[in-house]
Amino acid sequence: MIDIIGIGEDGVEGLTPISQSIIADAEILVGGERHLDMIESTARKISWGSGLNHGIDEIKANKDKRVVVLATGEPLWFGIGTTLLRHFERDEVMIHPTPGAFSLAAARMGWAIPDCECMTIHGRALENLNRYVCDKAKILILSRDGKSPVEVANLLAKYGYGETKITVFEHMGGADEKRLDGTAVGWTAPVANLNTIALDCVASRDARRLPLSCGLEDDLFEHDGQLTKREVRAVTLSSLAPQAGELLWDVGAGCGSIAIEWMRTHSSCKAIAVEQNDKRRSMIAHNGASLGVPNLEIVDGTAPDDLVGLPTPDAIFVGGGISIPGLLETCWDALKTGGRLVANTVTLEAEREMLHFAHKFGGKLTRIAISREENVGRLTALKPMAPVLQLCVVKEERE
Repeated sequence: MIDIIGIGEDGVEGLTPISQSIIADAEILVGGERHLDMIESTARKISWGSGLNHGIDEIKANKDKRVVVLATGEPLWFGIGTTLLRHFERDEVMIHPTPGAFSLAAARMGWAIPDCECMTIHGRALENLNRYVCDKAKILILSRDGKSPVEVANLLAKYGYGETKITVFEHMGGADEKRLDGTAVGWTAPVANLNTIALDCVASRDARRLPLSCGLEDDLFEHDGQLTKREVRAVTLSSLAPQAGELLWDVGAGCGSIAIEWMRTHSSCKAIAVEQNDKRRSMIAHNGASLGVPNLEIVDGTAPDDLVGLPTPDAIFVGGGISIPGLLETCWDALKTGGRLVANTVTLEAEREMLHFAHKFGGKLTRIAISREENVGRLTALKPMAPVLQLCVVKEERE
């Protein structure tokens, strides 16, 4: 059995008697240098090393011994517990949490944790914050280091949230605990490397506001015209029907708008954007970071050849190249049972392929016709956009 003990800034003294006993009986202690230094023990001490690989290998090699892993607070809140459960069977691991940064910060702010967005920028991109920032949002952030509060403040100010109230807690739960308060605009306070940030977001009149629903404004995306327009995009996401933890292939991704909105529906949704154009791939990366999904995977490739070997998707969107013979069939074969294939086109050549595919495999065809207002001299008229034919088909068990 591998025991994972969450430790706060108050060290061993703050642990339950059971956790203290487990540490005292350990033959091997594994953890970061900060945690190992808290423990007086004759047990063999092993630090994680670069990328955690050394420590994980040592745990695997010593599973017959009493191994105790020292973690921060709540090991399953962006902690080592989640990583180890990917390497060991559930019945090989016992987790003993103690109040961690999110619990402590929420308690000090008087915030209910279910009302907060909890995230980390330790080992993850700062731009993940963009998906959560909105007026009145309460956000708790595990910092990377002492520079993190300034980086967070600058990002908030960039998008019109400069009046956001920032609270930084240093060394929570320990003798050196300290609290600093301010706003994003002008935040310069130096802080300790071990800190947690609490944000009470305040939007200015001209702040960027990203809706929770699908269908972001077109001008939020950098693009060269290869963009699924907002109204069509909203219908497309509805047809794709994202569920938590699912993976999307966005084939012929353009500026990545479909993949980005897919990932924004839930923090566990993943997407792979397949795009052969260098400039558009750069746009996808920029848009993903700007809109809060910097971990969107981007593949330099063409379909159908470069789809081979990609992880099995739960849904596929084809926004370009539909007229390429065999593309829809290749995507269909890649789908798992229950997967959704959605394709949009405005060309007659691609429509023929879609009609042939629908006749063979079924599915629904929908014509999407949108008109937008446009000035005509001193008056206003509605100008039709190019109508879109959408194919949506679900892969049933019989397939």
